[in-house]
Amino acid sequence: MAQPQSFPESVSEITNSEKFFSFFQRAVADLTQQMDTLESRGTSGGERADAVDHCQAGIARLSDAVKDASSIIPAYDQRTYGDATKALSNKLQEIKALFAPRPKFAFKSGVSFAQKKNASALSLDDAAALTDQRRKGALGYGTGSSAESSLATTPAQLRSPVPERVDEESSSQPTSVKIDNHDGVHIVLPPSAGHATSSGTLSNLRRCVLDMSSPTSTDQSLAGLTLKNISNSLIICGHVSGAAHLTNVRNSMIVVASRQFRMHESQGCDVYLVTSGRPIIEDCKNVRFAPLPGLYMRKEDHQVKNQWREVDDFKWLRNEPSPNWKALEVEQRVKEEVWRDWVPGGPEVGVSDILKAVGLGAV
Repeated sequence: MAQPQSFPESVSEITNSEKFFSFFQRAVADLTQQMDTLESRGTSGGERADAVDHCQAGIARLSDAVKDASSIIPAYDQRTYGDATKALSNKLQEIKALFAPRPKFAFKSGVSFAQKKNASALSLDDAAALTDQRRKGALGYGTGSSAESSLATTPAQLRSPVPERVDEESSSQPTSVKIDNHDGVHIVLPPSAGHATSSGTLSNLRRCVLDMSSPTSTDQSLAGLTLKNISNSLIICGHVSGAAHLTNVRNSMIVVASRQFRMHESQGCDVYLVTSGRPIIEDCKNVRFAPLPGLYMRKEDHQVKNQWREVDDFKWLRNEPSPNWKALEVEQRVKEEVWRDWVPGGPEVGVSDILKAVGLGAV
């Protein structure tokens, strides 16, 4: 008979988030190893069924441990841990399906079992890696790529959305990021998207929260970035070594570090910026500028002479200041704790909650 799964240490002895991370990693590794041996267990005497039951009980206990540790781990980590336990449960269900008797007659679906995936769950490897990134203070989870996003999106009305995965379309490493045609989703690119360094294009996004900061949080940067037809959204662009071009961005918040910043035909936007060149706006109204939040600053950003408030309005030729833009007052800027605690999302924190927290309203 299979022995009950035991955790590496007692949850009651864990006093901080780093200890819980170590505990969680070992528990996931232990459960994964047990599931990998299920196929080799005999079916006579109910040995395999008993082992499956113990795995299922172990996953349930791990899920309870995450809930019990809610006082020592941040809300956004709780969601990542929850995604990992969900992935464990999904893996166990897939293994059980392999053992189930096959029907005598069945229609061919055209998709192999190995190709099927649950778009609402992270893989175990992703969850472990991304939990580690969060433990070290980096933002971003999910999988990302330069391929055009294609998986089903999370409805905005759900209170606990899983950030959308933007999956690779081929085994070769693409060199650009393209995300378009989304409404009411939270998309986060993980560090693994850092190889996509040639360019980025974001278009036709409405009521979205998009965070591209993690792939460029160290030494990687996109060569260029284009935003077009964005409304009522929070876009955290990360670092761009060249120019960031924005066209038709409405009632949105943009966070970006770039060598050049160009905004056209936009209005009602707040721009949090680090740039070594003078920002340029054209055919824009009611744009407010502020320096990049400290959470998204890289070491070299502190050495840049940030010209975030030296804005040139190409359509304003008079000597007096342009009425189309102004500096965002300190008391009006989004607080650091909001960037840190709300923007990454978490249990019971949906897209509308994040947008409201940064001042974009319950859209």
